[in-house]
Amino acid sequence: MGSRSGGRHRLFLRFIALWSLLLIAAGEVIFEERFEDGWESRWVKSDWKRSEGKAGTFKHTAGRYSGDPDDKGIQTTLDARHFAISAKIPEFSNKGRTLVLQYSIKFEQDIECGGGYIKLMSGYVNQKKFSGDTPYSLMFGPDICGTQTKKLHLILSYQGQNYPIKKDLQCETDKLTHVYTFILRPDASYSILVDNRERESGSMYTDWDILPPRKIKDVHAKKPKDWDDREYIEDPDAVKPEGYDSIPKEIPDPKDKKPDTWDDDDDGIWKPRMIPNPAYKGPWKRKVCFFCLWQPILLGALSFKSSYSYILLCTENQES
Repeated sequence: MGSRSGGRHRLFLRFIALWSLLLIAAGEVIFEERFEDGWESRWVKSDWKRSEGKAGTFKHTAGRYSGDPDDKGIQTTLDARHFAISAKIPEFSNKGRTLVLQYSIKFEQDIECGGGYIKLMSGYVNQKKFSGDTPYSLMFGPDICGTQTKKLHLILSYQGQNYPIKKDLQCETDKLTHVYTFILRPDASYSILVDNRERESGSMYTDWDILPPRKIKDVHAKKPKDWDDREYIEDPDAVKPEGYDSIPKEIPDPKDKKPDTWDDDDDGIWKPRMIPNPAYKGPWKRKVCFFCLWQPILLGALSFKSSYSYILLCTENQES
């Protein structure tokens, strides 16, 4: 889990459940952290930025305004410092199972620029060298910077490339504790909950560019030799209606009336004015049929597999 803050603003990270990573289908809790006594034996503090004198330390505390002084979390202490800590978890795969990632966080003070997001790593990680540049498989959580950025990150990594969700997700910005939950199901559908209320939902197929298109060209398909590449053709069965050529372009206006003062002897034979004939459609042409261009299409399916072996907490306080 990663986080950053700047200026004189302290970032407080407090976990509910306290910190849980679940596989719902089997009812299996892969990892859960309540930050009770003995929590330090499960977490490894990184030496990131320590040689430069920029490494910070975590404080085990219940924080301000706590309803239970024994219900504690970990809190960043100094400003303009880098913080990194990680815990190893059993390797697992969510193939065929629902993955639930949930944690709680509280920003105790106003934040100029800070975040508090969880990162899940795959494979081997040198925990003593864990840093903000360490590759991850999933990143989830809030990021606040100034008045413009109040974003809820949800980034998935595939083959070394990070793919952020394409939706604009907003995070909470007050000083209260909030629970963030990400649910990923076997059918690639997902839900995002804030304080156990669904904030967003959708599908990995549409909301990330990580997955290949569901339809791809069949590389083995070949265009038939007798395929007609013309996009449009005249309808060979079309027949000109009888009497079509005798339809006049103009017809007398049926609403035009002979004036009462009209004198045929003096004015000549009266004729109504001519108007366009609505029945006249121009020279007859055969109807045109639309032909589809030849494009082999094959429906494809993809199952999302993931195997995480570490859960990491990282905070970075940047000088403003």
